[in-house]
Amino acid sequence: MFERPASGENAILVQLDFGEGDFAERLSELKLLVASAGASALGVVSGKRARPDPALFAGKGKVAEISEVVRLHGADVVVFNHDLSPAQQRNLERTLECRVVDRSSLILDIFALRAKSHEGKLQVELAQLQHLATRLVRGWTHLERQKGGIGLRGPGEKQLETDRRLLGKRVALLKDRLKQLGRQREVRRRARTRGEVLAISLVGYTNAGKSTLFNSLTKAGAYAADQLFATLDTTSRRLFIEGAGPIVLSDTVGFIRDLPHALVAAFHATLEETAQADLLLHVIDSASPDRDQQIRAVDAVLTEIGALDVPRILVWNKADLTAASPGVERDDCGNISAVRLSARTGVGISLLRDALAEVAGRHNELPAAAA
Repeated sequence: MFERPASGENAILVQLDFGEGDFAERLSELKLLVASAGASALGVVSGKRARPDPALFAGKGKVAEISEVVRLHGADVVVFNHDLSPAQQRNLERTLECRVVDRSSLILDIFALRAKSHEGKLQVELAQLQHLATRLVRGWTHLERQKGGIGLRGPGEKQLETDRRLLGKRVALLKDRLKQLGRQREVRRRARTRGEVLAISLVGYTNAGKSTLFNSLTKAGAYAADQLFATLDTTSRRLFIEGAGPIVLSDTVGFIRDLPHALVAAFHATLEETAQADLLLHVIDSASPDRDQQIRAVDAVLTEIGALDVPRILVWNKADLTAASPGVERDDCGNISAVRLSARTGVGISLLRDALAEVAGRHNELPAAAA
């Protein structure tokens, strides 16, 4: 219905306070998401509600305010930092007379922009189609009930069935291709396991500095930028740790709170690499005031993919932006639980290498102990 401009879009951001807390952090994150999608935020509309309005999410008065801001700024799109039902999105677009995008659609759009590998593109397309499916079908329901009328005779029900069938066939094809790629990855994983090489995965909230740390350790030159979801495709490199031998280090997609379920499902095969790892390095932006909520968001995704019980070391990154000095923390059993460092400046990287050498040393001793 609404065309997407070829150049950058002008957006109005909407965030309502339902008493969840961390309002400022969520709004700051929304601004980063919109910038990562290539749009410019011209204004913000906020407000408080006890619960979402069933028809318009924000209520008639707030939607009238949004409409006025859209008119004043000549905005192309309104971005809600919430998930909207298909009916709410449709009602809002009719009322505001411009495109309306919710949080899940925005994240999916950024993933579509970032995907570079063949598998990454397939995963994003699958997630988008699964997200679209409910909106496509529900969007046509008014035609299913029509008995005729000017402009509505004949094709409505047939068009719905055609769209359903085409969508279903494409989803099935994508799932089949991703299964094939998953089997290939499983073969590589088994070969690595036979070689008894320690597998370590970097995980963390988006923009925590995983790719920068990955480059510092491996000199791989992986893409790293101060933006959300700079990395989508898993990259693995063999890394030699002095005194312990080789390990395989993998950089993975960053997590975010309220990550769309369709996206987690589509990327499940890739994220299995995390669940199968021997050790997770949970990279944390220690300079973020929202770090505790970000840690919980990462734990939630790890739980969903079955990786919560994988041993991990917390990596408190960006120490150069805080008063904390580089160092190592140990638990009550004497095992390394956390390392403080700066991936950008390289301060503390040697401490992490020493920690990995310690973990790898214990891992290499296990076969001998078992024998």
